[in-house]
Amino acid sequence: MVGEGGVSVKGIYMERIKTLSKILGGTSDKNILFSDLLSTLHSLGFEERIKGGHHILTKKGIYEIINFQPRGNKAKPNQVKQVRNVILKYKMKGDKNEQI
Repeated sequence: MVGEGGVSVKGIYMERIKTLSKILGGTSDKNILFSDLLSTLHSLGFEERIKGGHHILTKKGIYEIINFQPRGNKAKPNQVKQVRNVILKYKMKGDKNEQI
């Protein structure tokens, strides 16, 4: 199945799994694209609102609010760590409705 821009849905899913693995691995926090981090959070069911340059993400049942800004086209390492901690704390995985 082909999604937007001729990219396969399987390819998009695999890219999100790859990004999620990088986030959880913790060895390349400096090299995660901001857009990939946002896509991953959206795939986990987070809702986004933007206020100025701040991207604020929330999800029902998650008490932490994720608030971050890009550094160029990359996510800031401390913000990747914050996302990793939330994913691990709430035992999330790649589907909006699933937990580990």
